[in-house]
Amino acid sequence: MALQNDEESKDLLHFQAQIWNHIFSFIKPMSLKCAIQLEIPDIINGHGAPMLLSELVDALSINKERTPFVYRLMRILVHSGFFVKQNIGKTRYGNDNEVEDNEKNEGYLLAPASRYLLKEEPLSVRPFLLAMLDPILMNPWQDMSKWFKNDDANPCHTTHGAMLWELTSQESGLNHLFNEGMASDARLVTDDAVLKHYKNVFQGLSSIVDVGGGTGTAVKAIAEAFPGVNCIVFDLPHVIDGLVGSKNLSYASGDMFEAIPKADAVLLKWILHDWSDQECIKILKQCREAIPSKENGGKLIIIDMVIKHDPHDNQSLETQLFFDMLMMTVTKGRERSEKEWAMLFLDAGFSEYKIHPVLGLRSLIEVYPS
Repeated sequence: MALQNDEESKDLLHFQAQIWNHIFSFIKPMSLKCAIQLEIPDIINGHGAPMLLSELVDALSINKERTPFVYRLMRILVHSGFFVKQNIGKTRYGNDNEVEDNEKNEGYLLAPASRYLLKEEPLSVRPFLLAMLDPILMNPWQDMSKWFKNDDANPCHTTHGAMLWELTSQESGLNHLFNEGMASDARLVTDDAVLKHYKNVFQGLSSIVDVGGGTGTAVKAIAEAFPGVNCIVFDLPHVIDGLVGSKNLSYASGDMFEAIPKADAVLLKWILHDWSDQECIKILKQCREAIPSKENGGKLIIIDMVIKHDPHDNQSLETQLFFDMLMMTVTKGRERSEKEWAMLFLDAGFSEYKIHPVLGLRSLIEVYPS
C-alpha cells in the first residue's frame, strides 16, 4: 500500500510540474519581447565578439540597479535557445555577487535563430513578434471563455468591440508593426523560397494580382524577376495609401469580397486563413471571376498552411495548431487540412489543385478553375 502511495505521489508531483510548465510557458515569449525592446540582440551582434554580461549592462540604456536582473533575463533566453555562452578567457566583475559568480569568463553570442530578431535584418521576424505580443492582440486571449458564451464574431471583438482589420486601421503603431511583419515574411517566402526554387509557378503569365498584398513586398520581387509580367497590389485604401508603383508594378484599392482586378493569376499569400469557410468561398469566387480558364493560363497561387498530422514532427504540428487558435481568437478564420482546402476549392468552382509543401509550416498551392 505504501508503495502504491509513493507511486501516486510521484505521479501527482509529475502532473503538477507538467501543469506548472504549461502555465508559465508565456514567460518565454514575453522575456524575448523584453530583450528585443531593450535591443539586446542588436547590441550583442554589434559587439562583434562574445559579450561579457558587464559589457552588455554597460551598453544597455537601463537603470544600472537592474544589473543583476539582466543576468536572470539572459539565463532564460540562453535556456530557450536564443543566445549561447562562450568562454572568452577574461573576467570583469560587477557589483553583485550573483553577477560575479555567474559571469566568470563567459560571453554572450547570438544563437542562429536570433539573426532574425535583428532590426536591420531584411527577413527579421521582430515586427511580427512585437505585433503578436502587443496588448491589443494579447488581451483577447483573456476573454476567450466569455466569447464561448456570447454571440461576438471572435474574442477580439469581445475585448475591443471591433475586428482586427478595424483595429489596425485605427492603431497606427499596430498597423505599422503588422505591415512590417508581413513584409519581412513576404521577403522570406518570395525571395528565399519561391523565386529561388519555384520560378516556374510564374512563368508564362502576363499579369498577376496580389490580393491583400499589403505594401507590395512579395509582388515587387515578382515584378523584378519577371519584368514582362504586369503586377498589381490589391488591398484596402488605408494599407496602400501613398504607395507609388513602377514600370510593371501598380497599386489598386478595393474590397476583395466585391471585385478583384483582372489578371492571369491571383496570388493569395496568407490571406484565406483569416476568414471563415463561407467568406473564403466568396473570395475564391471573386478570384474565379478575375482570371481566365485553365486552358488560357488562369490559376490561383495560394501560400498558406496545410495541417498535416506527422507523428515524427510534433513541433511543426503544434505551431500550426497555435496559428489555428490565433485565427480563432483574432480573426474568423482557421488553418485547414488538405481535405478542407479541397472542399473550399470545389465549392468555389475550381476543379484541380497541386500542393507543394516547400515553405516550412506553409505550402504553395496552385489551383485551377473548371
